[in-house]
Amino acid sequence: MERGITTQGPVNGKLAGELARLLSPDQICTIGPELRDALQDGTGNRGIIGHAEALVLPADAGEVSLTLAWCYEKGVPVTVRGGGTGLAGGAVPDGGVVLSLERLDRVRSIDPELWRMEVEAGVRTATIHRLALENGLLFPPDPGASEQSTIGGNIATNAGGPHAFRYGVTGSWVTGIEAVVPPGEILVSGGPLRKNVAGLDLTDLMIGSEGTLGIVTSAWLRLVPAPAERGVVVGFYPDSNSGCDAIGLIMGSGIEPAALEFLDRGTLESSIGSFPATAPNAAGFAVIAETDGTATEVDRVAAELEEAMTEGALTAPVRITDHVAIRDFWAWRDGVSIAVTAQRGGKISEDVVVPLESLAEAIEETVAIGERHGLPGCSWGHAGDGNLHSSFLVDLSDEEQMSRGNEAAAEIFEMAIRLGGSISGEHGIGSLKTAHVEEALGPVAVRLQAEIKRVFDPKLLLNPGKKIPRR
Repeated sequence: MERGITTQGPVNGKLAGELARLLSPDQICTIGPELRDALQDGTGNRGIIGHAEALVLPADAGEVSLTLAWCYEKGVPVTVRGGGTGLAGGAVPDGGVVLSLERLDRVRSIDPELWRMEVEAGVRTATIHRLALENGLLFPPDPGASEQSTIGGNIATNAGGPHAFRYGVTGSWVTGIEAVVPPGEILVSGGPLRKNVAGLDLTDLMIGSEGTLGIVTSAWLRLVPAPAERGVVVGFYPDSNSGCDAIGLIMGSGIEPAALEFLDRGTLESSIGSFPATAPNAAGFAVIAETDGTATEVDRVAAELEEAMTEGALTAPVRITDHVAIRDFWAWRDGVSIAVTAQRGGKISEDVVVPLESLAEAIEETVAIGERHGLPGCSWGHAGDGNLHSSFLVDLSDEEQMSRGNEAAAEIFEMAIRLGGSISGEHGIGSLKTAHVEEALGPVAVRLQAEIKRVFDPKLLLNPGKKIPRR
């Protein structure tokens, strides 16, 4: 690993030298693989790679404050980085400094009897899940890449996941934050509180702001007792219309699953070969529902789900209740994106959200958009939330295919807006979607967001060009 303040030019040398006087030389990187890795996030396979003069690795909130104060005084842009798993280009720098929070990885406190913990921004999602479960508790938000993603990044994007249907997105479980805001001040908002309505809700404002207002350095998280049992029911259908009818029947019956997912025909064709249970041939759609609670509750709700999911199904729904089998099932579900990608070696995928009554139309239109651009299209996602991951399969080495894929993705945004939805359900805006923000939110909302940013960041140095269109 190449680290230290060895530089490639006088600008880098001056910047690195001054930063090294604030921190230490081993916290500054201006060349080598560590910096190169910090120039991209989960969109790197789409050729989205930024540039920066230095990577800075502070060890605590005080060092984050020192770094931001120096950058603000010198007019140096700052892009904050967590686990680098984002799918909207939010952590891709456009010059200046990449400020990585990977060394802020301490669990400051855990109070099992009070159902809470305080963790620094660099703590991995999987670590939080494990610590909670070891204490008989549950932290429900479960966005993908849990071994790599960090709580800071999850807060920055207000990440979701399959169990957001019942439990809500990350912000629903954050009761307070510590953040560094320009020109280097430390803000504490909320805390280990279950209720707090004093003043404007700065905690909620920071959640989902994608590093454009401040740098979240730690958070207080709310936990709940872990359910004793879980059960999964999977129904297979001939097409998206019959599958979405089943989803509507579940909702209309008053059943509240913990998760309610879907996979369309193209997704199933890519992934059904490794499905860890029996599946019918030629299924065109799958509905996945999970329930949790006591053993009695799980058995009752699973039976209700089976009844609701039988109508229009190709075969009797599959019920999975064994703990190991459920673990294997969710490992399969987590691997669906990889299985789809493997068909051509790459994909261009966007997460959009539509009203539930428009889900079937959005699924079918994703395929039609792909056909218009000469690309296989498919989708999967969080059915109960109307959240699709609309995807187009591409050869990453084929520039012409990539161009067609990007054009198709732009049409997905237009589709979502036309159907009364929005351009992101959980991945955020980053740099990939800023061109569509005004169409999605309207000019008044965009103006107000820009004005709020200027209050927090008057020099517009925090993650410039992301989330909020430049005005």
